[in-house]
Amino acid sequence: MAEADAAGEDDVGRDTSNQIHDGVYFGSVLQGRNVSLQLPAPVTPALSGLPPASTTFIGRDSHLEALLQGLAPGRQRQQAVLVASVAGLAGIGKTELVVQTTARALKKPGWFPGGVLFVDMFGYDTKRRLSPAQALRGLLHALGIPDEHIPEELQDRSRLYRSALAEFARQKCRILVVIDNASSSEQVDPLLPTDGTTAVLLTSRHTLDVGARLHDLDILDEHASVELLRNALFEARGAADTRVSDAPEDAALIARLCAGLPLALRIAAALLSDTPRRPLADLSRALSDVQHRLDHLTRESRAVRAALDLSYEQLSQAQARMFRLVALNPGPDLSTAAAAHGAAADESHTERLLLELTRAHLVEPGAVWGRWGLHDLVRVYASERAAKELTTPDDVRRLLRHYLERATQAEGYVVNLMEPTPHGFPDRSHAVAWMDAERENLFAAAALAETTRHHDIARDLPLAMESYFSMHGYIEEWRANAALAIRAAHALDDERGAAQAGVSLSDALRALNAHDEAISESRKAADIFRGLGDQSGEGMALRALASALSYADQHEESLRMSEQAIPLLQRGSNRHIAAVALMDYGANLISLERHNEAIDALRKSLAVLSQTSKSVKALALLNLAEGLNGAGRRAEATRCFQECVACALEAGGPWETDIAAKASVFLGNLFSEDEQPVQAILYFRQGADLFKQIGDDSSAAAAFRALGATLLDLGENPGEVNDSGPTATTHEGHYEQAADALFEAITLTRRAAENRPDEDKPKLADLLMNYSTPLVHLGRCDEAQAAAQEALATLRQLAEGDPHTHQKNLARALGNLAWILSQDSAKLGAALKVSTEAVDIATGLVRNSPAEHSELLRVTVELKAGLLGELAQASIYKIAHATMARAKGELSPTVLEREIGLTPSEIAAGTAWLDAYYRSQECSQQPGESAESDDGSSK
Repeated sequence: MAEADAAGEDDVGRDTSNQIHDGVYFGSVLQGRNVSLQLPAPVTPALSGLPPASTTFIGRDSHLEALLQGLAPGRQRQQAVLVASVAGLAGIGKTELVVQTTARALKKPGWFPGGVLFVDMFGYDTKRRLSPAQALRGLLHALGIPDEHIPEELQDRSRLYRSALAEFARQKCRILVVIDNASSSEQVDPLLPTDGTTAVLLTSRHTLDVGARLHDLDILDEHASVELLRNALFEARGAADTRVSDAPEDAALIARLCAGLPLALRIAAALLSDTPRRPLADLSRALSDVQHRLDHLTRESRAVRAALDLSYEQLSQAQARMFRLVALNPGPDLSTAAAAHGAAADESHTERLLLELTRAHLVEPGAVWGRWGLHDLVRVYASERAAKELTTPDDVRRLLRHYLERATQAEGYVVNLMEPTPHGFPDRSHAVAWMDAERENLFAAAALAETTRHHDIARDLPLAMESYFSMHGYIEEWRANAALAIRAAHALDDERGAAQAGVSLSDALRALNAHDEAISESRKAADIFRGLGDQSGEGMALRALASALSYADQHEESLRMSEQAIPLLQRGSNRHIAAVALMDYGANLISLERHNEAIDALRKSLAVLSQTSKSVKALALLNLAEGLNGAGRRAEATRCFQECVACALEAGGPWETDIAAKASVFLGNLFSEDEQPVQAILYFRQGADLFKQIGDDSSAAAAFRALGATLLDLGENPGEVNDSGPTATTHEGHYEQAADALFEAITLTRRAAENRPDEDKPKLADLLMNYSTPLVHLGRCDEAQAAAQEALATLRQLAEGDPHTHQKNLARALGNLAWILSQDSAKLGAALKVSTEAVDIATGLVRNSPAEHSELLRVTVELKAGLLGELAQASIYKIAHATMARAKGELSPTVLEREIGLTPSEIAAGTAWLDAYYRSQECSQQPGESAESDDGSSK
């Protein structure tokens, strides 16, 4: 070895030579005790194969940093192979990321002095795919090994290649090997170094098992996608191309339609570059056509479809069928169970196929294990394949039947039925979780059933989802599904089915406050059932009609419909729905203040509902408690509300939580009216938290407002706390809690006001005024002033659009701000000015409506008078002193302002007070008396 080393040092630059001592040859295999490999001089061809790095590369900083960290030299290596494998969907930008990483690594001093070897394996192109032996021949050539020294056998080539890389590493000429576009571990394994120093970057559409550090590449986010478009157009057309900046919404839409896939985005940018006058809106319109989107994402030799074709052609027959079946699912993702039903296979086999497709990056695992989805463009491609390679109608029907059967089973759990006992899920939480996970699939499945003419499923599936949509607040989906069910029933000439769907549609329209339409649909359904002689069906339709009439404030007519519906339903077999109708009847009686009749009806309905549904029982308790309260039976009402809260919370679910929240607020009001503030606070807080939990911002804000008002009152009157209750905190503590509660209400109302400004902005202004009160008591006057000024600005803005409606609140807001300003003696003048405007507005309101606004005028006038008094106190002594020094006639506002330093408002207040004082003194003196002091001096 010493001899060989010396020869290598002396003859740098000569051809490669091998010296073998004491060796034995066995054909093409050689064995020897001493084998010396002399490397050629550093060879530049190793760098020549690296593709150029794009100047528009973006959005991969974290991946780039991670790959560079793995390439850094001098790190302790725990394994012989140092490989980083980048995997991802076709066109996701794997090669570009690796090229960018390599370019940066080569610029790092001392990282890769030997250069880089790059080989494209064409692993997914059956015509150009390289075998490992072919790849090794090219790599050995790049290393400077002459063709005559390259062995024929794969194993020998691999040994020579690894030996060469190891020798480069030993001579501190470390090389980076880049293996691009490999399709299998077998294609890669012979190319991996074994010296523990040479680094490898590998790309594949599959996650390969080669002992590598895995890096899965995802799509670009919308911002990075838009920037890629911008940069690509700038590169092609220069700064004059401002289309992305000029039409940012169209650029964002193109980015979304390309689904963050760099290949698609670059094709889109190239299409725009070809025709610089083409608006982005035109391309976005073209790409919006789903059926032809992949046709548009084609330019010269680049095409998204062609890239995906190469991946698809690698699939086995079973994998390809599963890939097409995943595309048949109408929603955003599907479960393993749903895929298994569609494929008529067991779940274990189905999961194995889905995992293989995931490894090929054609299927994406969902956020929750056991769910699978497709990239948007891959879904378009898979749908095209499914259309070409016919998927049988049975596959679609099996999938739709699966959704119908499971939704039907879940329905009983959703309404917490105890009679009949539901089955199919371990418990209610599992059933509701299934419905939550499958909601979008179920909605889309009904539409797919209609378009594929599975009308029986399109009719039945919406009705199986009715309770879930209703109780979880998906009202618009409910309406659309019910309308779809009616169409499907008509397609089947099924009058009864159309009437059943019509009842569902009526209830959905009523929930959307479309009362006239709801009444029409339920009347239509009742007529159909009556014509069919179906009394139970007619009773259900009349119940829906009664409910719609009640919500439309037609209570008398609603009662008549209920009185017809209840006997019909009670003669049927479903006593649960009959009890629901009776409960609705009782609730309507409460609206008419017929409380005793309501209590009787509600008690009867509760007796049945207690045995049929925990959830609806909670609603019956809420209605009964309202009836008892309306009848003046407060103690019974309180107990009933408390039972309602317990029942609803035990049942669980957002619908039941809403019931518990309403009952809690009712209890807060009852205890507040009974002057039990501690109990009231507990229930207001509970109601607010429950409303917030289910996302009802408006109701939560109202509950927090009631909580804040109660705490504020307790702060101002701390002695009201019952001694038998919890130990009272200081009134400052109550003010702190009041401020916190009102701030929470403000935060929630701001959020609601974004969607309903006309309804919620007045509430926001009122809350801001209320919020300022505890802040003043806490000495946080600057915050109080800011809140009051925001309230005033909000009301001024509202008053511009509707002066008549908001004038009263505007006067209140001005008075509130004046009160806050008056807390600082230096701001009394500003406070007086604000209060004067409040008086002017109140005076105008009184002229038009004296009875309604006289109290407002009284309050604003008293506030202004009080401010005048405070200003007088601050200036009267100075004015009086000036009066003693000068004759009264010599004093003027100008003199007082210049010589005494008083403001005009202080002068006005002081002189007004003094004039009144002098007049009162003159009126109180008897004729002939002199105004002298005790010591005889003039007063």
